[in-house]
Amino acid sequence: MASKPSKAKAKEKKPTVNKKSIKQDITKKLEELNTDLDLEKDKYLRLFAEFENFKKRTAKERIELFKTAGQEVISAILPILDDMERAMNQTPEDEKKSIEGFVLINNKLADVLKCNGLNVTKTNVGDTFDAEIHEAITLIPSADDQKGKIIDVTEKGYQLGDKIIRFPKVIVGQ
Repeated sequence: MASKPSKAKAKEKKPTVNKKSIKQDITKKLEELNTDLDLEKDKYLRLFAEFENFKKRTAKERIELFKTAGQEVISAILPILDDMERAMNQTPEDEKKSIEGFVLINNKLADVLKCNGLNVTKTNVGDTFDAEIHEAITLIPSADDQKGKIIDVTEKGYQLGDKIIRFPKVIVGQ
């Protein structure tokens, strides 16, 4: 006949489960999961911030591109505008009536360019020379009060919006 196991043997056969070690294992695993979660949240926030910066940068670049989209065409037209102005200035007074149509065309062209954001850089004789906004084509000896000042403007400068597309060419006193 089979004998029944005693209570002492039954206790030995049951695995001993230590509640403290289980609790420690669960706590440790929970801490690891929380750390992993924090790392993933940080990665997500950084990626999101990077994407937002990308969107802002591309929007800004797109606006800048629209502002200066016609820069090459306008830069190519500037010498024509200068030539027309020189021709009008060289025309004797008694013949001004005969070139009146060209003057109107020149004014219309200047107005169209101005409507597209082109502005003349203001440069006057006697202003102080600034290498950031002027291009010195020559230095000539001058009186002490004219040193570092603009003696003559040989070619106008132009800005498209806030960007200088052609620097004014000036003669500076030395």
